[in-house]
Amino acid sequence: MTVHTDAAHNAALAALLSRHSLGPRWMVAPGPNDEELKLAVQAALRAPNHGRLEPWRAVVISSEQRPALADLFEQFARTSGKSEEEVAIERERAFNGPVLLAWIARIDDTVAKVPPHEQWICVGGAFANFMNAVHAMGYGAKILSGRKCQHPAIVRAFCEEGEQLVGFICVGTATRELEPREKDEVGPRLSAWNSPTS
Repeated sequence: MTVHTDAAHNAALAALLSRHSLGPRWMVAPGPNDEELKLAVQAALRAPNHGRLEPWRAVVISSEQRPALADLFEQFARTSGKSEEEVAIERERAFNGPVLLAWIARIDDTVAKVPPHEQWICVGGAFANFMNAVHAMGYGAKILSGRKCQHPAIVRAFCEEGEQLVGFICVGTATRELEPREKDEVGPRLSAWNSPTS
């Protein structure tokens, strides 16, 4: 098999090297349809999955369900002591992105062969594959989390026993070019091992 490391010869690599998060304010309809979301989840299933645990799942929030989500976000804002202006901002966040999904993790600390940190790697790998897949389809995406993802009412609304709400993924058509916040510097992230001397 011939391997090309030049992005110009490898569409998949080119897509990976061009992906950056896009804020919801720079998204418009359309977002991915049901079949495209299924393809993105299939890509997520190709991520490393030690023990075949699949410790994650995604939940689509329909446009009709956004007001109910806004009520939950308002509840979080009020119990957090936010001002009326901040409450309104939190409610508006429930309407972020043409397509909105919740990303949920289930970490089982009783599996000795796959400790929690390895399960989290699987969750993150699947999430990254999902984000790369929707980017390859031509969409912009971003995950939004924060303290609201630990609020009891919001957690109850999305999670089963033993699950954790990781965040909300907004996906839509970009209205601006994807740009990195800073230059990608490989140096600090790639080094040779300094083996201990005998």
